[in-house]
Amino acid sequence: MLPDWEAFFNFATMEKVAFIINPFSAKKNYQPFLSELKTKVENPLYYISESIPGTDEFIQKHFNEVDIFVAIGGDGTISTVAKNLINTDKILAIFPAGSGNGFSNETQFSKNLDELLNKIKAKNSRKIDTFTVNNKLSINVSGTGFDGKVVKEFEKTNRGFKNYIKVSLKTFFSYKPIKLKFFNEEYQQYNGKYLMVNIANTRQFGNNAYIAPQASKSDGLVDMVLVKKFPLTYSPLFAFRMFTKKLKEDDYITYLPVSEIEFKVNTKNWHLDGEFNKIKSPIHVKVQPASLSILV
Repeated sequence: MLPDWEAFFNFATMEKVAFIINPFSAKKNYQPFLSELKTKVENPLYYISESIPGTDEFIQKHFNEVDIFVAIGGDGTISTVAKNLINTDKILAIFPAGSGNGFSNETQFSKNLDELLNKIKAKNSRKIDTFTVNNKLSINVSGTGFDGKVVKEFEKTNRGFKNYIKVSLKTFFSYKPIKLKFFNEEYQQYNGKYLMVNIANTRQFGNNAYIAPQASKSDGLVDMVLVKKFPLTYSPLFAFRMFTKKLKEDDYITYLPVSEIEFKVNTKNWHLDGEFNKIKSPIHVKVQPASLSILV
């Protein structure tokens, strides 16, 4: 049975939807998306973003007239759109077009425009948690240490999964563990040196690499994942478990479910949802329960 495009046209003119496209993360994907969108939705409201301030300005300009904001890009793009929608009745939707697409994988958005338009038409949504790192928003997974360095180096490449693996391998052999110190007395037993420290609101970085298989985006908690530097012989097991959702606590991995935590690390290199950031210690992580509406 063919889709009822006339219904979509009528819906598009009545409902209030805006499409925000990141041409840098989407690269060659956004032109086909835009062409298809224009054939299926009459006069769509869209914005091709050139900067974060530009995206913020577009959202604020149309905030009162739009109910659903669709982010077309990767996790960084989604986070940029989401920060404008926190604790409001506005709804976030996604068309994944990044290199990892971790958050869209975790929220069941696919590269299928018909499916997205059906979701928009139904307009069902649910509230999920977000969190902040020193008041900077994160919706998926953020971290420091090894993966913070990897993201910094990865941004110098043309991205893509192959480049991510190359940068990861090169960094692993040269990277010195970071020092972590908790302020909360109950966690001070975990003070020490770690390869990486991740804060996970959802289960995966992206590309189906599940760093926190038990994490939930609607339980009021994040999983703090502490990974000690492991020998090369452990690498295949670590990779196998991560890509099969079977990572668990062992001699090298510790999971700490927290709603709020303070600590310091001897590095400023962080990634927030895959985007490199400089963040100075002390670090304050805080969950914002049920703070973002997601289209389902």
